[in-house]
Amino acid sequence: MAAPSSATASLVVGHEHTAIAVGSGDVPVLATPWLIALCEQATVAAVAYMLNADETSVGVHVDIEHLVASAPGATVTATAELLTLDNNRFVCSVSAHEGSMLVGRGTIVRLRVDRDRFMSRLGNS
Repeated sequence: MAAPSSATASLVVGHEHTAIAVGSGDVPVLATPWLIALCEQATVAAVAYMLNADETSVGVHVDIEHLVASAPGATVTATAELLTLDNNRFVCSVSAHEGSMLVGRGTIVRLRVDRDRFMSRLGNS
């Protein structure tokens, strides 16, 4: 394995990203599902260099703490760092910040898969 990789993904919180909009709460702040998606976006980028053209990675475990609310208009940036690669299992630490404020943190595990084989198992050809 090459040196641990890291990557970032950013989001300007819009009304479509709020807890109200996605049904995960009744306040107009960044919804936890969107925070998780942003962190996953960063993990996808962090492990991409280790994949062959016919491979992809899929999320298989998410453990995220959503610590601070972010209002519409705020920019939230997630950073993922590849910690370990065990067989085909990537373990990444993630953190999300609004400026210097820690918004969320945790771990996301992704699995390396053959893209065509993975899609063929869906049964909707």
